[in-house]
Amino acid sequence: MTILVTGATGNVGRLVVERLVEAGADVRALTRDPSRARFPQGVDIVGGDLAVPGGLADAFHGVERMYLFPVAATAKDVVTLAKDAGVRHIVTLSSGAVTGGIDTDFHLPVEQAVEASGLEWTHVRPGEFMLNKVWLWGPSIRQESVVRDPFPDVPWCPVHEQDIADVAAAALLEDGHAGRAYDLNGPELLSKRDQAKAIASAIGRDIRVETVTPEEAREQYRRLGGFAAANADFLLGFEDYSGKPADPHAMAELDLASFGPMPTMQDAIGRPARTFAQWARDHADDFR
Repeated sequence: MTILVTGATGNVGRLVVERLVEAGADVRALTRDPSRARFPQGVDIVGGDLAVPGGLADAFHGVERMYLFPVAATAKDVVTLAKDAGVRHIVTLSSGAVTGGIDTDFHLPVEQAVEASGLEWTHVRPGEFMLNKVWLWGPSIRQESVVRDPFPDVPWCPVHEQDIADVAAAALLEDGHAGRAYDLNGPELLSKRDQAKAIASAIGRDIRVETVTPEEAREQYRRLGGFAAANADFLLGFEDYSGKPADPHAMAELDLASFGPMPTMQDAIGRPARTFAQWARDHADDFR
């Protein structure tokens, strides 16, 4: 059985590839630039872009199961190609925002395209990635040992990227996951202040937490460039999931504790979810 992993060099996709290889699966990795891809021995690396489905026919040849990175604009065409090639099960990387009803433009259309195909499907819906802290906090921690945030005491339950990959790989390798949508969060509610303390413990250095206005945080993110700049307005609450203007101060009123226990990897595949403290140790070098 050949499994195709799209978005194979991404933060989750590359981990999915590793887990599939460890399990002995035949893996094909789709990437836009094969010359720069670094995968375990035996992985079949193919070039292609989900945004240009016309060039993907060869990538689907002989594939039975597929991990689908979300590209809403071409999802229908990509899924049609996959079905015509004989793919039987698609595992989508989606978002917990679909469950919450606030994502209607990005991940939801991909889920809908997969379900409408009649193929077996599994949706993996993570919430906030712990990994975001590398892009948002990494520079200021490395340079100044400081975290600046508008609402440092608001708790959240970010998820380890390793947990997301574990669930996706299990859905690709095992029976029993078809027709399931798995919401994934971290195992504990932690304020930004406590997350900073966990990183401080991992790197063996104190980190100061400064409260700033949402506007000041937005300027800071924009100066960082990359992921932080591209997502500043959304991450700080200046716009909603659809890009419409929103009130950033509303984020301070969100009480996740009122929702009760949040679903984690434990609920999906029976293994304990990784804590933020473990993630901080895994990524300590990113903050030194």
